[in-house]
Amino acid sequence: MTHPSSGSTRALDVLETVFGYPAFRGQQAEIIEHVAQGGDALVLMPTGGGKSLCYQIPALLRDGVGVVISPLIALMQDQVDALAEVGVRAAFLNSTQTFEESSRIERQLRDGELDLVYVAPERLMTPRCLELLQASRIALFAIDEAHCVSQWGHDFRPEYIKLSVLHERFPQVPRIALTATADQQTRDEIAHRLQLDDALQFVSSFDRPNIRYQIVEKANGRKQLLDFIQGEHAGDAGIVYCLSRKKVEETADFLNASGITALPYHAGMEYAQRSANQARFLREEGIVMTATIAFGMGIDKPDVRFVAHLDLPKSIEGYYQETGRAGRDGGPANAWMAYGLQDVVQQRRMIAESEADETFKRVLGVKLDAMLGLCETLACRRVHLLDYFGQGSERCGNCDTCLSPPISFDGTVAVQKLLSTVYRVDQRFAGGHVIEVLRGIETERIQQWRHDQLSTFGIGADKSEAEWRAILRQVIALGLIAVDYESYSALKLTDAARPVLRGAQAVQLRQYQKPVKTKRDSGKQKGYEESTLSAEEQALFDKLRWWRVETARKNNVPAYVIFHDATLREIAKARPRSIDDLRGVTGVGEKKLETYGEQIVALIAELG
Repeated sequence: MTHPSSGSTRALDVLETVFGYPAFRGQQAEIIEHVAQGGDALVLMPTGGGKSLCYQIPALLRDGVGVVISPLIALMQDQVDALAEVGVRAAFLNSTQTFEESSRIERQLRDGELDLVYVAPERLMTPRCLELLQASRIALFAIDEAHCVSQWGHDFRPEYIKLSVLHERFPQVPRIALTATADQQTRDEIAHRLQLDDALQFVSSFDRPNIRYQIVEKANGRKQLLDFIQGEHAGDAGIVYCLSRKKVEETADFLNASGITALPYHAGMEYAQRSANQARFLREEGIVMTATIAFGMGIDKPDVRFVAHLDLPKSIEGYYQETGRAGRDGGPANAWMAYGLQDVVQQRRMIAESEADETFKRVLGVKLDAMLGLCETLACRRVHLLDYFGQGSERCGNCDTCLSPPISFDGTVAVQKLLSTVYRVDQRFAGGHVIEVLRGIETERIQQWRHDQLSTFGIGADKSEAEWRAILRQVIALGLIAVDYESYSALKLTDAARPVLRGAQAVQLRQYQKPVKTKRDSGKQKGYEESTLSAEEQALFDKLRWWRVETARKNNVPAYVIFHDATLREIAKARPRSIDDLRGVTGVGEKKLETYGEQIVALIAELG
C-alpha cells in the first residue's frame, strides 16, 4: 500500500481513508512524522491512546514492510484480522503456524507483498528469521510492550534484552519502542537496553479520566465483588484479577453460580482451553474474565467496562497496566479493588521469600510501598497515581476519595496501644492474637500465655476487631511494624516505631468505614455519561449491534474488529441514507465502506 502525497498530508490521508478517523490525537501526528522520516522514538502512551497507529501509519508511508515485535502470540491473529478489515496487507510469523504457512508468509515478505508483519521476539532472534529480514526491504521495527525489557518491571521477558541486535544489524532502519506503563527508571532502562539512547521520547499524559478508581475495605471479597458487578455492571464485560490460580478458578465458579458468565484464565491451564476462553471473551458480549496477570497484555477489546482486583497488585505500574484495560473506547469505566490486611502481609511475605537478590527485593519493597500509599491515601487517587509517573494534576472529582472523602483522625494513641501490645507479647505473636489482647478477649491461648495479666490487656476494647485490623494494616503499610514470616507471622517493631512510642511523632490514619453494598444508581459517572440516544436511535443502535455480532461470527473475528460501539452509536445518530452519507463517520474507512456500506444503508432503510 503506497501513499504518494507528501509529509503530514500523507499521514492524515492514510488516517482518514484507511482507518476512518478525521484527526490525530495528542502526539500521534508528531510521532508518525518523526518515524516516517526515519527517526527512532520511544513512545509512552496510555492504553487506548492510539499507540498502534504510531507504527502502522509510518509503515504504510515508508517503502518496505513494518516489522512489529510483540510477545502476544495468542492475539496476533486478531491484530492481523483487524488490519485486513481496513485493507492493510498484514501477516504474522509464530509457533502456531505450519511449515507451509510460515514459508508462504516468508515468501510474501521477501517479495514485498506485505505492509506489516508481527513476529514474537523468540522467533525474531532465530538465524533463519534474521536472514529473512536482511533479504527483505524493512520500513521500520516497532517494539511493542517495550516495558518487557525492564528487569525491574512487572512483565520482564528475557528475550527482549536481545532486541538490541536490531540496531546493530539494521542501523539505517528506524525503530519505535512503545509501552503504556513506565516510570522514569523503566524508561531509562528501555532506552539503554534497546540502544535507543538517542531516540526522541514522546511521553503522553498517563491520565485516563473516564476511569473511576475505587478501593474498598475487604470484608468478604467475593461477595463484595458480586455486589459491585450486580450493582454497577450487570451484563457488562469485565476482568477480575486474582493472585493465585486456585482463586481464579474459585472466583469464576462463584460468579457463574451467581448468574454471571465468567471464564478462568491462568498459566496453569491447557493452552487450548486458555486460548478458547480468551477468544470467547473477545468475541462475545458481557463476559467476565477472572484471571491472574498472565491475562490482558495487548487485549484490544474496547468495551471492557470494569477491571476489579481481589488481591493487591505488586506495584503501581502493574495496577495501572491492568486497570488501563477498562474503557479503551473512552466510555465510563470502573477500576475497583477490595484490599485488606492479609493483602499487605501476603505481598510482604512474597518479597521476603522470593529467591531474588537483596537489591531486587529492595526495589520490590519500594514499589509495594508506593502501591500501599495509593491504597491508604486520604487525597485524590488520580493525583497520587499520576504523581507516581511524574505528572502533576488537580483533584479529579471522579474517584472514591473525591466523591466520598475519607475521614482522617489522629491515630497516635491507638497506634501506641498497638505497638505497646506487640512489645509486651515479646514480639512473638501474629496480628489476630495481638488484637485479642488489645480488645480483652479471654481465649484459652491468651490465658495459657498469661497475656490477660498484661497492662495492655483490654485497653483497646472500645474498637471492633475490624477497626483494629484496619489500624494494623496501616501501621504495617507505614513501616512501623514488620511481619516475621519465619516465625509464624509474628509482629515485630521496627526502628521507625520508637519515636511514635515515645510520643515524638504523631500518626494520621484513615478512619475505618464499614463496607456498604453498592447501589445501582452509584454507577452513574459524573462528567462521563454515555452519549444519550433517543428511543429511535437506541433501536437502530441495538439492531446495528446484532448485525455486527452476526457479521463477526461469519468472519470469525471479534465484534469490535468490524466496528466499535462508538462508530455504531454515531451511525445510529446520523442515520446515513447513502454510501456517501456514511463516508466521514468516525471509524469508517474506505475498505469498510466498500465491504459493509450497502448492508448498513439497507438496514437503516428497513427501519424507515
